[in-house]
Amino acid sequence: MAIELEPLPLPPSADPSNFLEFGKEVKGVDPGKLSPEELEEIRVLLYKHDALLFRNCELSPEQQYALTKVFDPDTEIYGHGNNKTETAKRSILHPYLKTIPRVPQVQLIGHGTVHDHEGIAVAELQHPSHKNFHQTHLSAEDEAAGFTRFYRWHIDAALYALEPPQVTTLYGISVPQGPKQVVRYEDGTGDELPVSLGTTAFISGRTMFEILPSELKSVAVRARVRYAPHAYEWMSTAGAMTTGLGLETEGKEKPLSELADWKEEDVKVYPVLWKNPVTGALHFEVHPAGVQELFIAPLPAGAKREGALYPDGAHLTDLKELRDLLYKMQRPGIAPSLVYPHDWREKDLVLFHNRGVMHSIVGVFGPGQVRVFHQCNLAASSGPVGPSDEDVLKWA
Repeated sequence: MAIELEPLPLPPSADPSNFLEFGKEVKGVDPGKLSPEELEEIRVLLYKHDALLFRNCELSPEQQYALTKVFDPDTEIYGHGNNKTETAKRSILHPYLKTIPRVPQVQLIGHGTVHDHEGIAVAELQHPSHKNFHQTHLSAEDEAAGFTRFYRWHIDAALYALEPPQVTTLYGISVPQGPKQVVRYEDGTGDELPVSLGTTAFISGRTMFEILPSELKSVAVRARVRYAPHAYEWMSTAGAMTTGLGLETEGKEKPLSELADWKEEDVKVYPVLWKNPVTGALHFEVHPAGVQELFIAPLPAGAKREGALYPDGAHLTDLKELRDLLYKMQRPGIAPSLVYPHDWREKDLVLFHNRGVMHSIVGVFGPGQVRVFHQCNLAASSGPVGPSDEDVLKWA
């Protein structure tokens, strides 16, 4: 059968006009048994649409790894590395990832106690929630009433030493059902978002850039971020904002002198905007919780200076200042009408362009609920490409 595409099943909260190109459901093919020609078509489709959904799949860890590797054949290490060193154990990600022994690029994630799974005798899985990461927590009464939060808006990336994966694949094996929940943004806007239990929320980095006013587009196209060394250890003692979009600035980040050994050459500095390899579009791709410094280049010669922000460039090291600027640029992109909260079914497979979207875990599971997912992404063989000189001239 030929590959068929249908729109994603959008919830009533989503504005369909913002999802004309973002996300497609793929029918007519088995993602575990694609021909070379079909694999190439899927590769191009993912970069065009940023997220692809396959329903009712049978997918082994070996098949998931092989499918993920199509997007970067020159790499084979899991996106955050496969080591079990003390450095990895000090990361805030450590409690949530269990490696499949025979395919270490694939991680077991989810919630609850899992027995005899793919060579793992027993796994105690924990679904991350805002209680693990936010500065403030919802009250027990609000949680009982069905309210929840985004956990952390992010890209899948080590943010140190390894390059961000091109694509992440998520495969739902056991998907507990329950009452819908409502995400509260709690940032003074009154924004809320009804979601299914345990949704994964996605937004388009391209849309995040395109909806910015011209003066912030100019900043974005000229800007680079420097991530803290061992960023997940650095942020582990701090608390996130209620929207999950970055950290509150309270001086609680772990001092660099207390981090695991690190090298300056392994610290990552990336452009704020990443260029899509197929469409050429620019995607706003910043993991706000890990940013330590922000560099803004001066306006190019001939650019209009009236009304411009940072016309002579800037190097921001004050965490409050740079976080406020990033939040101002990123917060519009997570508005309820722009979020695709995927309503998981068992045997759903979602591929997403990790260099083109941002995503967040959402929700809280109750006692006895067991959720089993396989996740795979691979540290890329090269770094992201930023705006071209022509892009800078166009948007600055």
